[in-house]
Amino acid sequence: MDDIFEGAFNLEDEIYNKAYEEGHADGIRAGKVEGRSFGMAQGFDKFFEAGKLFSKAVVLGTRIAATPPGTANHAPDPSTPTKTPSAQDTTTAPTTTAGSAASTASEKTIPSLPPLQSNARLEKNIIALYDLMELDTLSTDNSDEAVNEFDDRLKRAQGKAKIIDRMLQNRPKSQAVSSS
Repeated sequence: MDDIFEGAFNLEDEIYNKAYEEGHADGIRAGKVEGRSFGMAQGFDKFFEAGKLFSKAVVLGTRIAATPPGTANHAPDPSTPTKTPSAQDTTTAPTTTAGSAASTASEKTIPSLPPLQSNARLEKNIIALYDLMELDTLSTDNSDEAVNEFDDRLKRAQGKAKIIDRMLQNRPKSQAVSSS
């Protein structure tokens, strides 16, 4: 008699176990998808912030007023790009095509930011910010060590950016940087 009714008695347990296994497999798949999308969003946000800090370092590095030759005893700022032709330089160049004339006209309307006065502490912090957020040195590996190093560098760079912002807020309005 046990053989006839055993299937009926164990039917509930079989259905429960089968549903549990299916739910567990679906949960693993859904968890991986959700975890991956969460990780992508977090990674994007972190690299977006790193890009903003790097851009801030480059812009501020170009705004530091050039010191007279012979007064600086250190290497030039690596974040400062080489001198680009000014609007005066482009107007003296011969224009032979309509495209180059249009680009010259648009270059004249581009406003430039006023230079910042040279300050050793400010320069040091801008260079440190640049070095921390230099995009070529940031690791994109998905290992615990690489993620922790990136987070540490991002936090230190955010601290440097706050120091720089505070230093610039104490300057006259004509030299202050708008914090956005």
